[in-house]
Amino acid sequence: SGFSSIGHMDTMLRGRHHIGHYKEGEEFIQNVFHVLFQLFSGKEKSNLSICWLQYEISKVLQCLQKKKKKQLKAQGRKSKKLAKNLLKAPDNRNDLSLWKLYAYLEWLLGNIDDARKVFDTALSTAGTGGLKSPQLCSLALLYTQLEVELLESLEGAVTSRAVHVLTKLAESGPYVPYSGQVLSVNVLKARKTYQHALQDYLSKTPGSDQDRVNDADQLVNLVGCYALFQYLTVGIDAAVSIYTQTSEKLEAPQEGENGGESFGFQNFPTALEGVTLLHTNLLRFHMKISVYPLNPLREALTEALKRYPSNQSLWRSYIHIQRKSHSASKARRFFDGVTRSTNSLEPWLFAIRVEQMRKKLIENVQRADVGEIHSTIPETGLTNRIVALFEHAIQSANGTHCPLLWRMYLNFLV
Repeated sequence: SGFSSIGHMDTMLRGRHHIGHYKEGEEFIQNVFHVLFQLFSGKEKSNLSICWLQYEISKVLQCLQKKKKKQLKAQGRKSKKLAKNLLKAPDNRNDLSLWKLYAYLEWLLGNIDDARKVFDTALSTAGTGGLKSPQLCSLALLYTQLEVELLESLEGAVTSRAVHVLTKLAESGPYVPYSGQVLSVNVLKARKTYQHALQDYLSKTPGSDQDRVNDADQLVNLVGCYALFQYLTVGIDAAVSIYTQTSEKLEAPQEGENGGESFGFQNFPTALEGVTLLHTNLLRFHMKISVYPLNPLREALTEALKRYPSNQSLWRSYIHIQRKSHSASKARRFFDGVTRSTNSLEPWLFAIRVEQMRKKLIENVQRADVGEIHSTIPETGLTNRIVALFEHAIQSANGTHCPLLWRMYLNFLV
């Protein structure tokens, strides 16, 4: 039927409809997965299973964003069926990454109790690797992050399910599901274990390239678990100090015991980015549930974005906090500085997005209760600024070849 976008393009609004998953495109993608599934075996097959389930979860997230309950229900049924079929395969039964995604899917669909059962089952069958097992750490981190998001304040958080999961992880024994209480002595022991585990990790000399990638992931998970543990048992300052210490350690290359370099930024560039992301997300969450100054978050984000100008999650957080500020000049100067110092396209796209949001806000204010008066006083200053941003962006090396940027520009001019 002519042509349509394959799969998922949620960047543009067309009338009142988001461009979503077209039927033909969706069939094509499902066929690709089915065909590839016959061709792979072993590790490749389990990686493909993970990709497939992540794709299904992205569709569930899209339904949640659009707040379409009917669509969400239908999509949820399909995605759960796929997840269960994938987990039935003999190779996947003990794959913690798949169990983690399945539990996350249940959580997104609002089946919190079912999700907890899946998490608990996965943790119980995962063995006793504790903080040394990367998959176990990753599973426990997601479980606690989701649990923490349910908290309305930090009162009584010391005996919450999240603390129980993190304490059990540090004990390296068989996992026991949460029974409603956490012993103070276990919390103290767990804190010592986390402290030593992190110190050991940071003084470790990395091996081959593949080990470095695994070690970087594991370090991020370990820091995430330890910081959340401190956040729930001591408070926000204790958690922030762990992120700061780890970042400082990663930024400064250390001399190893044998004269070689140990755990430094040169060896683990991705670890620092992961830790920064956890740090800013925790600050954002804390500001949501209690009174906390905005400045630490703003500083952390501006420092991080200078270093990682193409990280979309960091940009989203930055835009989120800028919307609360009435002064646009600071953000404009910052965007200007970042776009000059990098070839990444993300700073341009987000700079344009911010100005478009500001324009929409001003137009909404002008239209309020005055009928058609807005058509006589158009907001030209912002329009000119946005056009100038587009012009600069499409002249950059990457911007010239970016279809999204051209489509956004045409869409804006229309």
